[in-house]
Amino acid sequence: MTSVPSYWKRGRIKWDTAMIAGATPSTEEAGFWLEGDDPNGTPFVSIADMSRREHVSATAKSLSSGALESRSMPIGQPGTLLFAMYASVGEVAFLDISATWNQALLGITPDPDKVDSRFLRYVLLDMRDDLLRDVRSNTQSNLNARQVGDIWFRRPPLPEQRAIADYLDRETARIDTLIEEQQRLIEMLRERRSAVLSSSLEPTGAWGCYRIKYIGETSLGKMLDAGRAIREGDELRPYVRAADVRANGSVNLVDLNEMPFSADEMATFDLRAGDVLLIEGGATVGRPGFLFDAAPGVAFQKTVNRLRVGGRADPRFVYWSMLRLYESDYYANHYSSVSFVHLTGEKLREIELRLPALDEQRRIAAHLDEQTAKIDTLIEESERFIELSKERRSALITAAVTGRIDVREAA
Repeated sequence: MTSVPSYWKRGRIKWDTAMIAGATPSTEEAGFWLEGDDPNGTPFVSIADMSRREHVSATAKSLSSGALESRSMPIGQPGTLLFAMYASVGEVAFLDISATWNQALLGITPDPDKVDSRFLRYVLLDMRDDLLRDVRSNTQSNLNARQVGDIWFRRPPLPEQRAIADYLDRETARIDTLIEEQQRLIEMLRERRSAVLSSSLEPTGAWGCYRIKYIGETSLGKMLDAGRAIREGDELRPYVRAADVRANGSVNLVDLNEMPFSADEMATFDLRAGDVLLIEGGATVGRPGFLFDAAPGVAFQKTVNRLRVGGRADPRFVYWSMLRLYESDYYANHYSSVSFVHLTGEKLREIELRLPALDEQRRIAAHLDEQTAKIDTLIEESERFIELSKERRSALITAAVTGRIDVREAA
């Protein structure tokens, strides 16, 4: 590690580049808008077209000549840097095509006598976290061209900028390859997990078919009484909501929201070991969570259904069965989005599950606990590897563009 070389100059985006913001023509003029691959149009870049990409080579929409004239739209040539000022603040990508862009993006063309475009891209990537923090700390949720233009950065001589860009191209490509390999491994492990779940729960001729209402009782949680005065005898109690039913099947019981409950309500909305909790609505409707331990003093809210099974079923087996339904898109396949916005108690009680003998349920549940735990450990290790690799990538970019490493020595 070295200090910033004294011969590096201080650059400023507005001094060392040409910048131009885009615009959006009227969406009410149908003749303005063409398909992205229409040869008669000019590709129109939105944030969705460039997000998480190093290069933009295609767009969803293009504009007619009339649309370009209506807003004096800029036209960028291949090599132009696009910088996101809204939404995905700090995203940056090269244009690989001649195109225009919307007002959320800033087109940046470096002065070739001062700044290498690849070096500048890495500089902007390095600043992304700082820019996001600045945006979040202000009432304004976006950046503007003036703020971007005022950004200062360290500017070494051009040959060194190119050497830094070459070094980072090479090293980040290696890291990205490792990340992609781990992502493919995670995908394979998740497929393996689903296969284990499906094969273990595949019914045989000895399995019976039971509606949930015949194997347990269901209850929807208490409605959130926001702003209502606390009744005499009520006490503020923590409660589980949909957000606390996690994707890994656990239920968060720490730092919960609170609302007033009476003693009778706490008896009604209690949580016991073996309870299966199911999200009542939204994008994750039907996703189950399982309580391994009782949660005295904790209740649950109406965004969650509680399923408490009786002696005919093993609670853990029922959890795995409900997870299989959720992962197989059971709810989307059996109910339209119009008629099935929520997993009501009535709908939940009518769902059919296939159950073997109780001893067999317990054996299958124990097998699934063991096998999925092994797979989940491997997934967690891969996710941690990806996280560390991204941190390494970010640290490498920072060190290179601020001169804290000499890439000539690292080559």
